[in-house]
Amino acid sequence: MSLAARSSLLKVEEIQGRGRGMVASQPIKAGQIVLRDSPILLYSALPLIRQSLSSSSSSTSCFCDHCFRILPPILQGDTSSSTVFCPNCCHHRFCSSTCLSKALNSSHSSWVCQALSCLRANSPLLEQPLELQVQANFLIAAYNLANISPSDFQILLSLQGSPDDSIIAAAQFLHPVISSLCPPSFVSPQNGFSLELTSTLLVKDKLNAFGIMQPFSSDDDQRSVRAYGIYPYASFFNHDCLPNACRFDYVDANPPDGCHNTDFIIRMIHDVPQGREICLSYFPVNENYSSRQKRLIEDYGFTCNCDRCNVESNWSDNDSVEDNAEDEEEVMDEDQYETMAASDTGNHALEDNNDFPHSYFFLRYMCDRLNCWGTLAPLPPQGDTPSNVMECNVCGKLKNGDTFDTDEVLMED
Repeated sequence: MSLAARSSLLKVEEIQGRGRGMVASQPIKAGQIVLRDSPILLYSALPLIRQSLSSSSSSTSCFCDHCFRILPPILQGDTSSSTVFCPNCCHHRFCSSTCLSKALNSSHSSWVCQALSCLRANSPLLEQPLELQVQANFLIAAYNLANISPSDFQILLSLQGSPDDSIIAAAQFLHPVISSLCPPSFVSPQNGFSLELTSTLLVKDKLNAFGIMQPFSSDDDQRSVRAYGIYPYASFFNHDCLPNACRFDYVDANPPDGCHNTDFIIRMIHDVPQGREICLSYFPVNENYSSRQKRLIEDYGFTCNCDRCNVESNWSDNDSVEDNAEDEEEVMDEDQYETMAASDTGNHALEDNNDFPHSYFFLRYMCDRLNCWGTLAPLPPQGDTPSNVMECNVCGKLKNGDTFDTDEVLMED
């Protein structure tokens, strides 16, 4: 399916210095859904050693190995649970017989089951760093994708990314380990499976995979990743430290009509004009300048020169987004808020000579719930009527967008 079939609001363009990116093909309103995207590949973020430990524990919660919904702990003597295990191994659990049936014909094929079982039982990988074990999960999923859906495998290969030295080193270790588990039809010269292809696959994963996070908890300030997915159209969105769109997922909830629970929904944070690039933030917006730059260089291989970074590059490492935003809030009066809201079109034209000219973004669009750091976006408009209800893309909190009173909560999960 082409992007045009997915969204009439976006087009892919080459952007100078940024590669391919998503651009608004017409004016877009706050809250509008600009893309619904389904993964072509999902795989567990649990390293091999932890997969073994979690399956043997009677008190550990885990996730369905197909749709990645959270599963309840296995309680001794409980026969009421609808969860089922893979009939061929004791390591993979599913939320229902339906998910098991789908998995056996796709993501957890007999080869995947056998390959993962072999690696857990006796593999040099178990003594390697956890990151390398997760990369092995990806390669098994990618090799399997090539076998069950060659067209989706070609889409994976079409994504951007060229291997660097670290990727090549990982491939040199992983390629013989994984390819030794593959049937001859998988790794024949006709199929092109080689060290070079393994390197190419690993960099596509590194630069394009999205993390599906564990459920939000206000008691935990470090959410971990439960799974990774390759979303072919969402991967075209470039990063900005003050994004104009954000991603919503409903993995553990009932997704909107027409969506699977692992689909991504990209929604606008505020209005943008035709021709404006639509950007996401690749991580929570509260991170400071040095932390953001470090993550972007290490994980994605680029330095960010967005408006916000150009401002914050002159700050000390002790300065924080929240402190500067709070300082700005103290000196802004109600008329200034209204002026900003009226001119809020995402072009960063709200800058002035203050130390933190983007404070309005954090006052209006950053969730204030403890340990959340999510981004708020309006609910989809009803016809031409915009919604004044803001939804957090992490914790699901809803609030009235007409006020900056963050205690005015309409509903919480």
